[in-house]
Amino acid sequence: MKVLVTGGAGYIGTHCLVELIKAGITPVVYDNLCNASLESLARVERISGQAVAFVQGDIRDPDALTALFKAHRFDAVLHLAGLKAVGESVAKPLEYYDNNVVGTLRLLEAMTAQGCVNLVFSSSATVYGDPQALPIDEEQPIGATTNPYGTSKYQIERMLADWACATPDARVIALRYFNPVGAHPSGLIGEDPKGIPNNLMPYVQQVAAGKLQRLSVYGDDYDTADGTGVRDYLHVVDLAQGHLAALRKLTTMAAGKTAVNLGTGIGLSVLQLVRAFEAACGASLNYQVVARRPGDIAACYADPAHAQEWLGWRAQLGLPQMCEDAWRWQSSNPSGYADT
Repeated sequence: MKVLVTGGAGYIGTHCLVELIKAGITPVVYDNLCNASLESLARVERISGQAVAFVQGDIRDPDALTALFKAHRFDAVLHLAGLKAVGESVAKPLEYYDNNVVGTLRLLEAMTAQGCVNLVFSSSATVYGDPQALPIDEEQPIGATTNPYGTSKYQIERMLADWACATPDARVIALRYFNPVGAHPSGLIGEDPKGIPNNLMPYVQQVAAGKLQRLSVYGDDYDTADGTGVRDYLHVVDLAQGHLAALRKLTTMAAGKTAVNLGTGIGLSVLQLVRAFEAACGASLNYQVVARRPGDIAACYADPAHAQEWLGWRAQLGLPQMCEDAWRWQSSNPSGYADT
């Protein structure tokens, strides 16, 4: 099985590559490297013991995509490429619609032209907006999003549903991630944000490493146990194994588009994560409470039952392992891949 992995040099992508190669699947990475590094692929090769095919290009470039699909016959596409920071999307919405939505449109055009009809898409729990009930299952309505990042994922899901309806034999699985954290247990690959991190865990890691002075906790007046936001944190290795399960499901599922939550089903607050990371790194973390961040909601965690029943997947790794692996990556690579 040969799979195109868009955005494969990024945080989620590299961990997926390890699992795909381990399962005997041949990945081809397509990435513009705007938020990634070639060193990440070299690290995947060290972990897997195999070379990784790489093509540098942008998903918005139709000529490059046409050349890519003519050079390879893909059995499926794992579409991970996209901008992903909630706060940044509020400040730069047009960049998110251009990169995420227009880029996916161009990808689908190239897939259609070459008769590639199997797709696993990196969606997000943000498509649910402020949830009507917790935990969140796949039957809850989507589209009442609270930020442009979430709206871009919702618009893509609508487009994928329409494409699948109009394309004979198309099979699409949208994986609605909750909050991926952690790193590969080897410490060789992990999240390497450029500039100031937009997500909680890498920010916590850099505070623990002394790169940042303190963590900003955005609001302590939410209707949660300790007033801080509650999220479903999922180990990135578990997440990668969820992608592998989805790719396998493409071979047996009926034609059409479906969505699956990938989460643990456990809601953890910002302060709970901070305390767990303090235990992992053996030091206290400096933080301050500041105003709520635009686009954030109080609580969001998954009902993972459908993933277990339909994909045969469930999260295996808990919060201590997430924090220990994240700290191993951070402490071994204080400046990320730039340390190489």
